[in-house]
Parts: sequence; structure tokens; C-alpha cells
Amino acid sequence: MFKIAVSEGENIERALKRYKQKFDRAGAKRQLQTCKEFAKPSVKRRKQLQKAKYIQILKDMELS
Repeated sequence: MFKIAVSEGENIERALKRYKQKFDRAGAKRQLQTCKEFAKPSVKRRKQLQKAKYIQILKDMELS
């Protein structure tokens, strides 16, 4: 659980923004998503390879 100290007279929107930034930086969102459902190691590896191929295609197109 993340705690954000809100000072007297501080806008709630600003405090929410700080909370969201802290949440994103901590990687809690990614961790929640990975724990939500189990993915077999072979599926994880396949996704990594697909992503690598896609990035390589983009880099090749950029150089051409």
C-alpha cells in the first residue's frame, strides 16, 4: 500500500497525480497483471520473440 502525505490546503488532484506516479514507478501495476493469470514459460518466450521481431522490423524500416 502506498501512502501519500497531503499537506494542508493541497489540491486533491495533485495528490492523486503523485500517487499514480509512485504507483507506476514501483512497478506494482505490472506485478498485479503478471500475478493475475499464469502464463507458461513457453508463452512468455514466444511473446518476447514476437516483440523482438517487431522492434527489429521497425529499426530496419527506419534505416532504409
